[in-house]
Amino acid sequence: MLSKLCKRRSRKFCIVIAVLSGSEILQAQNFGRYAMTQPLLSGLRVDMCFSTLLQYEVNLNFRGILPPLCTHFHSDGSVDLDALRENVKRYNRSALLGYVVTGSTGEAVMLSEDEKIRVWATVAEIASPDKMLIAGTAAQSTVETVSLAKSAGKSGYHAALVLTPSFFRAQMLNQNLQLDFFAAVADASPIPIILYNFPQMTGIDLDAETLARAGEHENVAAIKESSAEMSKIEALRKALPVGTPLLVGASAKFDECLMRGADGGILAIANALPNRACRILTKFSAGDIAGARAEQNIIREAAGTAPKHGIQGLKYAMEVRGFKGGPCRHPLPLVTEDAKTEIRATFEALAD
Repeated sequence: MLSKLCKRRSRKFCIVIAVLSGSEILQAQNFGRYAMTQPLLSGLRVDMCFSTLLQYEVNLNFRGILPPLCTHFHSDGSVDLDALRENVKRYNRSALLGYVVTGSTGEAVMLSEDEKIRVWATVAEIASPDKMLIAGTAAQSTVETVSLAKSAGKSGYHAALVLTPSFFRAQMLNQNLQLDFFAAVADASPIPIILYNFPQMTGIDLDAETLARAGEHENVAAIKESSAEMSKIEALRKALPVGTPLLVGASAKFDECLMRGADGGILAIANALPNRACRILTKFSAGDIAGARAEQNIIREAAGTAPKHGIQGLKYAMEVRGFKGGPCRHPLPLVTEDAKTEIRATFEALAD
């Protein structure tokens, strides 16, 4: 059995690799990147004419920190893949568990499908083999969401982050429609999915019961909760099926989320301070609750940058920390000079 070492809560998934005649291996379903990099497969001969199916059981480990990577743009609005490459190379040397690509912080709604695929390919090419890759596949229809998940699987991604459709909000407030959407995507996706609740953006707050019921599907790998309400984190931990990882997005309250049962975080602050964010979890996992709180307090003000100044403010904070930042895609504005002064004062005082 091929498996990835994991800590605490994880989910097991079966992958299928189809070996065809000639010298071709089809993209492994569900956990392709790890499967294709394992020594167990390195000696497999595919230069013979035969067909077979190889099945492996693998673990998805979410005990860690993943930044929702920023997407970078040139001044003319075109995607700056070189800036992305430089940042990922630097992140590879950090303690980050992996990367969320084309999520909300990655300005996914500003990107075409072709641009998303190019961004996915760029990160997959540069990322260290031990880094988990999660693709943001938010779309307004089941068909498009599944299409994006399939493209992410072909790009070597381990899971798809699936956001609640919200354009037809009045209808999508219906729990049955919410459950039907997530079930349909989970049924059709070739890679595991992560249910993504982001009420601040969608205007739809999936309650703990809904997420728990949707999370019972065998192809749901985890839940990502972006609200900063501690009562919601507690309710989710109690309601979710046993073994379902709970990821949070509250950078400024990450330590409090851990106290209430969160397993890991998809934290925007990790774009600018990756190791600082990871140290909160490291301290907490070692039983040093006071140490985790101390680490959180160090970055608490910095963690409020994106909520206060937008993604453009976060990108400027990245520049202050030596990463590539750049503008957001129009019509999002440039960061103001007053905001720059505040952000610079906050982040220059911090060491990662």
